Amino acid sequence: MEPTDIRNPDTFHKVVDCQWACPAHTPVPEYIRLIAAGRHADAYMVNWHSNVFPGILGRTCDRPCEPACRRGRVEENNGDKPEPVAICRLKRVAADHKGDVRARMPRPAARSNGKRIACVGAGPSSLTVARDLAPLGYAVTVFEADPKAGGFMRTQVPRFRLPEEVIDEECGYILGLGVAFVGDHRIDSMKALLGEGFDAIFVGSGAPRGRDLDLPGRQEGAANIHVGLDWLANVYFGHVTEIGRRVLVLGGGNTAMDCCRSARRLGGQDVKVLVRSGFDQMKASPWEKEDAMEEGIPILDFRVPKAFVHASGRLTGMTFERVRAEYDDTGRRKLVPTGEPDEFHPCDDVLIAVGQENAFPWIERDCGIEFGEWDMPVVDKVTHQSSLPHVLFGGDAAFGPKNIIWAVAHGHAAAISIDRLLHGEDPRERPDPMVQLESQKMGIHEWSYDNAVSPDERYAVPWSEAAKRLDSISTEVELGFDAATAWKETQRCLNCDVQTVFTRDKCIECDACVDICPTDCITFTANGDEADLRTRLTAPALNPGQDLYVSEPLKTLRVMVKDEDVCLHCSLCAERCPTGAWDMQKFLLLETYAGPGCRDRRRKEAA
Repeated sequence: MEPTDIRNPDTFHKVVDCQWACPAHTPVPEYIRLIAAGRHADAYMVNWHSNVFPGILGRTCDRPCEPACRRGRVEENNGDKPEPVAICRLKRVAADHKGDVRARMPRPAARSNGKRIACVGAGPSSLTVARDLAPLGYAVTVFEADPKAGGFMRTQVPRFRLPEEVIDEECGYILGLGVAFVGDHRIDSMKALLGEGFDAIFVGSGAPRGRDLDLPGRQEGAANIHVGLDWLANVYFGHVTEIGRRVLVLGGGNTAMDCCRSARRLGGQDVKVLVRSGFDQMKASPWEKEDAMEEGIPILDFRVPKAFVHASGRLTGMTFERVRAEYDDTGRRKLVPTGEPDEFHPCDDVLIAVGQENAFPWIERDCGIEFGEWDMPVVDKVTHQSSLPHVLFGGDAAFGPKNIIWAVAHGHAAAISIDRLLHGEDPRERPDPMVQLESQKMGIHEWSYDNAVSPDERYAVPWSEAAKRLDSISTEVELGFDAATAWKETQRCLNCDVQTVFTRDKCIECDACVDICPTDCITFTANGDEADLRTRLTAPALNPGQDLYVSEPLKTLRVMVKDEDVCLHCSLCAERCPTGAWDMQKFLLLETYAGPGCRDRRRKEAA
């Protein structure tokens, strides 16, 4: 293998598994250490720089960082259920304990740069575009069909998960940057918007339409059959305040979980979730399923809805076919009937949460925007531009329903494209991130961070007693960590951003680092191709998704090979090394956003 080039930002970025997995590349270990130090406002601002909505995401993120967390792979005695660091809930800790950070927010631009930007929809992707561009002098106008900003974060996420005041606060930080917000204003013509002379238009209108089910009995029982997204919005606006005693929820995503838990709080005593797939294949986050079941809501899998049953003009129940999963040689799943009799489930109301669709009736098909498969606009996955270069799409409106953190990442990327486009530069050229690699030495074998590995298991977030009674649609369920418990949880972080950096010329090949490594991740051996080398290490490197760290040849012509996948970053190798060939160096990667740093001229001058 060729020696590892640690000058490549991706080399150590991939080792920080949580940050690598985060669509917005939030520097997770950095803000966790700040929380551990009691610097909650600093931790909040690190988050705000990357993910824009720390308080919201600390309650609602789908947490791609946590399955990637090294803690879940390497800790001993974690049994069948690995427990990563509670990264998401620590983000909320920063938001809950930060105090007043208004003075630390950017100021509105002192002067306009003369460029006008329109954002369609006031959801997370549009607000991110506005957050990035407004301080640069762009005149950003956000159009929203609802009275207040927030998009689906406000209207479809229930208040028992996300309080209104958190949305108001974090949307307010963005609108306070001089962004013009036009609420109660639905854009109904792209041609008309194009005619208003905006220099760029960003469409972040979400996936506003829930899928319906065209089954026998749908029309006859329509009064008691509701599309989940619409029903959740009606709950938020107060149009719906109660539901029948027996409720069936169809679907296996997070929207279905929000529907069933909301129904319990609005009078549903017998609420069931029925899903076509197996329980483990449901799209809902594992913790969302756990919370629903904790509230006494059963989830019945492998049920395919067949018909709505009605009598005397009123819905009485539904029939379902029992199926099982079969897999072909390629791993593709097929649901086949079990042959059992159809099941009948009585109900008073049905909530349909089987997916979301984009709705673009307001974009005329002859306005220059190309549409492709599934009647979706053709969008460049890097620049987010449509076939009209100054019209961009992001969030659910671009590539279908995902989570808030993905919408934020889309907003950052689109803002870069707009900034470069309006400065006459190629949006396909993307800026490099800002990277620091700094030794943590404070002595021969002392470090500026706590490198102890905590044996603690993951701490549970407490629930409020009022929420446990299920009698309020607005009482937040989770209380969040208190400061003391948050500190204990921070200690479970392995500081994966503090890298073990090897200097070949200092190594005397004494193998002391090999002897002391608790995970056997260091090997001195003859070089070879990667597949062969992975099998010859002290402990075979079984995860090809994480690269090996390979040195240049040593004096014996062996190479040092380190399996980055299971390294604890405990620093024992560096403490044991008699020559200082190993050093602990903190790697900090920050994405470059719209502004002078993303443009060619400034970057060439810096070089």
